Amino acid sequence: MPLPKPEQKYSYADYLTWNENERWEIFDGVPYMQAAPTRIHQEISMELATQFHTYLKGKTCRVFAAPFCVRLDIEKNDNDIKNVVEPDITIVCDGSKLDDRGCKGSPDMIVEILSPSTGKTDKLIKFNKYEKAGVKEYWIVEPDQKLVSVFLLQPNSRYGRPEIYSDEDTITISIFKDLEIDLKTVFDIE
Repeated sequence: MPLPKPEQKYSYADYLTWNENERWEIFDGVPYMQAAPTRIHQEISMELATQFHTYLKGKTCRVFAAPFCVRLDIEKNDNDIKNVVEPDITIVCDGSKLDDRGCKGSPDMIVEILSPSTGKTDKLIKFNKYEKAGVKEYWIVEPDQKLVSVFLLQPNSRYGRPEIYSDEDTITISIFKDLEIDLKTVFDIE
């Protein structure tokens, strides 16, 4: 298949025809190709996913690491779905949202790990999409600064001011009050 044209609008039906070896996301019908993650990005992702997976073992919620497709729109027809993302880490607690193709609807939690090419998308476009979709907790991880910004969905369906954590901190997860993520181990990369 030829590369998608930025001036054309695409849907999830189109996404399904694209090369499986390439990572694409669609925002309001506009396709964005994702660069391959760096080694440090992968190490941070693996450590976070491991901590989440260990905690969630035997529970109803599930954790998924990229590539994992999330269709933020809940339309029944694949041609009507115009927002498709592949977060670095996705947690879904409602099993009815899961199918063989990923998640359809709002996950409970999403973690995005910044890279030089994704900063604007993660902090602006995805932030707004996740907030509108009702993602309860959204983390933006900044490997270079060893910081994590945690956004929690408020009763007014908007994200409040972020709680910001460094590599010296431990984060208590809002949707799992007895889970703490130790950022020393997350950022302990050589």
